[in-house]
Amino acid sequence: MIQTFQQALPHGITLSCRAAGDPGRPVLLFLHGFPEAAFVWDELLLHFAQAEHGGYRCVAPNLRGFEQSSAPSDPSAYRAKPLLQDVGALVTAITADSPTPGQLAGLIAHDWGGALAWGLAAQRPGLLRQLVIVNAPHPATFQRELAQSPAQQAASAYMNFLIRPDAPALLAENDFARLWPFFTHMAADSGPRAWLDEPTRDRYRAVWRQGLAGPCAYYAASPLRPPTPDDPGATAVQVPREKAMVTRPTLVIWGLNDTALPEALLEGLDGYVPDLRIERVPGATHWIVHEQPARVAALIGGFLTT
Repeated sequence: MIQTFQQALPHGITLSCRAAGDPGRPVLLFLHGFPEAAFVWDELLLHFAQAEHGGYRCVAPNLRGFEQSSAPSDPSAYRAKPLLQDVGALVTAITADSPTPGQLAGLIAHDWGGALAWGLAAQRPGLLRQLVIVNAPHPATFQRELAQSPAQQAASAYMNFLIRPDAPALLAENDFARLWPFFTHMAADSGPRAWLDEPTRDRYRAVWRQGLAGPCAYYAASPLRPPTPDDPGATAVQVPREKAMVTRPTLVIWGLNDTALPEALLEGLDGYVPDLRIERVPGATHWIVHEQPARVAALIGGFLTT
């Protein structure tokens, strides 16, 4: 059964959370991306809570700005530092009664959640034992490709729409007509792994109706975006190697049909993550958690037991 609760953090932010498994067990934390919400992890929360799959306490928060979590209005509240403060404080709260207080058994993250997970693993490695990234680029390889690769610049051009002040209102128009293509352009409603049925659409509608300003603010607050004639974007960013190194054992799961995040983002990743395993999944897209939850669960389970 999925439990829901509001987790108040010491710095005044509250995150609405979903969870499965018994308190007092080793903790797995799952971080979602855009334009998603914590519910996308439900199947994996239930899976890893089962004794035969580790019997973990599994927690998935709605990130700041999403669903019923705190949603500050100032875009600067969505910069990396406050977002990582949220995740760090949440780790402290949810592991307090675990066998390893202050440390996750594993951090599993996708898309924007993955961006936060890369940052947390680099800056505060003691908070986690193992890291799993699902189609989320490391900041150094992402900066490189955004600055130098015309293919990545074209694939990420949507970012320069999402930073517009009117983007939340435009996205909400006509039953979120501009949001559904984020999914349907990667076969979410067609083909052998279609997953975007009407009940799932309703779950997304329920989240999006609670506000899109916070989710869009992630893009407005980040300098990692394609350059334009009026904005240097990623070309003005440097990612110091010493601040981007991830020393924790890391599994990267990558759907190779991700049209927003091409496979080139994996090139050179081992230079930042010495203990790295990459699982490339042919035929899967950016939405692999929806498309192949059993495959994702099996890959994560095999990694966590190593």
